[in-house]
Amino acid sequence: MAKPISMEVWNPSGKYRVVSTKSMPGARWIRLLTDNDCRLEICTDPKTILSVDDILALIGDRCDGIIGQLTEDWGEVLFSALKRAGGTAFSNMAVGYNNVDVEAANRNGIAVGNTPGVLTETTAELAASLTLSAARRIVEADQFMRAGLYEGWLPYLFVGNLLKGQTVGVIGAGRIGSAYARMMIEGFKMNLIYYDLYQATRLEKFVTAYGQFLKANGEQPVTWKRAATMEDVLREADVISLHPVLDKTTYHLINPERLAIMKKEAVLVNASRGPVIDELALVEHLKANPMFRVGLDVFEDEPYMKPGLADMKNAVVVPHIASASKWTREGMATLAALNVLACHLQSFRGQQLI
Repeated sequence: MAKPISMEVWNPSGKYRVVSTKSMPGARWIRLLTDNDCRLEICTDPKTILSVDDILALIGDRCDGIIGQLTEDWGEVLFSALKRAGGTAFSNMAVGYNNVDVEAANRNGIAVGNTPGVLTETTAELAASLTLSAARRIVEADQFMRAGLYEGWLPYLFVGNLLKGQTVGVIGAGRIGSAYARMMIEGFKMNLIYYDLYQATRLEKFVTAYGQFLKANGEQPVTWKRAATMEDVLREADVISLHPVLDKTTYHLINPERLAIMKKEAVLVNASRGPVIDELALVEHLKANPMFRVGLDVFEDEPYMKPGLADMKNAVVVPHIASASKWTREGMATLAALNVLACHLQSFRGQQLI
């Protein structure tokens, strides 16, 4: 087992021991725990990603609940250790839980929580930002300027794609996908084509109403279409944003065959899960199609990129920051604390927490 690692302790005399594997933004989550008689221990180790042995050391002999991160491998080893330490609650500070073996948690009687809802608009905004950055070649132009290469205006200098009046394609029209679609439709008057197993009725009504508003004001109305297949979206859309869940059916959803049917000057955006794209195939497609552009917030083997991706000028890459607005990250921390308190620790059920 790893040696004990550095900790910051709040409310040392608290009755219930709760551990957070990382420091999180804001103070409200700390107050929620300490005001409800918790001794809160926050790991301050400088490691970006804690190992299983590191987390075992944090759990120790007694731990009532723990707040973890999506970079950690929460399986049988950790959940059984948490059970032995008297714990009943684990909360992932993330909307997803691909890093969590839920069956192992169930076997050990550990309730699992996540932090959905507060990420919706922030993640959609980041997807929209990646779309603009890729379409208008913002990163390329920024690097060009900083390198002192700008000598004056030229007709062909960093010519990119116009978004207004084009077609935005959304694969996965849930909360985030629909929020992204609304931003692109209302902001740039783009038409919508989407693919989802379920009909996005509210999104369709929004586009219809907005189209009627534009028409009433003498402008070209926007339209929507629910595609019968995902391939229809890939063929027709000028911008494609991916918002599916990650499971066996969506692993390498974007593969060489599907890349080949996209428009040569399309923009592909992924702020969902890295493995939905075959990243090696994407690198080859970017090499062969210099006018094809991509914006990525997530990666197949995060935190690493596949060889060649970092060299692609037609790729905008950012380090998994879709939820990184102050309001959202503080909200995620608060929800994670509430999960441990209100949802899972028997002692707190029924209490007024906020």
